[in-house]
Amino acid sequence: MFTGIIEDIGKVRAINKKSKEASFTIGVDRIDASEIVMGESIAVNGTCLTVVDIGSSDFSVDASAETLSKSNLGDLNTESRLNLERSLKVGERMGGHMVTGHIDGLGITESVLKKGGSVELWFSLPKALSKYVIQKGSIAVDGVSLTVNLVEGNRFSVNIIPHTQKETIFSDIKTGNKVNIECDIIGKYVEKFVVGYVKNADRSFDLLKKL
Repeated sequence: MFTGIIEDIGKVRAINKKSKEASFTIGVDRIDASEIVMGESIAVNGTCLTVVDIGSSDFSVDASAETLSKSNLGDLNTESRLNLERSLKVGERMGGHMVTGHIDGLGITESVLKKGGSVELWFSLPKALSKYVIQKGSIAVDGVSLTVNLVEGNRFSVNIIPHTQKETIFSDIKTGNKVNIECDIIGKYVEKFVVGYVKNADRSFDLLKKL
């Protein structure tokens, strides 16, 4: 589990592609590599990946074909910069929102508009995901916990303050960039419970009609 508060901006040092899968070696700066543990989970651009090797100033992770197809990790090259967050420790402050690291789909950056010191970003996303995006709700974009400003169909906007620009790869973002989208998990659970309740209620009503 993560919070969407980025700890470090990593850099891809090596990519080893094997069939439809890939391994990435990622250099760290603010994160102390000596504190990383084999097998732990690290969110890489919001994607929960397992550490399979550790160096003096880097770590390596494997990405499956499913992960590469559902995220922007398949577009990485050496020197790509990445948002990094280690998993949440029990008892720590939760500064963002509940982020699982399970990407729902890819969004596309439609516009980058400067507004004072901040930047307004507009993203489009798959129509199937738009129902989970609500105004003033939470969303994770490339692993960053953000508040949705406006929603228009399958488009939404967020505001990036100067601190977030500095601490994440949003300082590099351009129109056309693919971003990893994880919708708020609460909305998905609510939908699951409500749909299940309605289906069960319909079945019960049908049975009553037959009595």
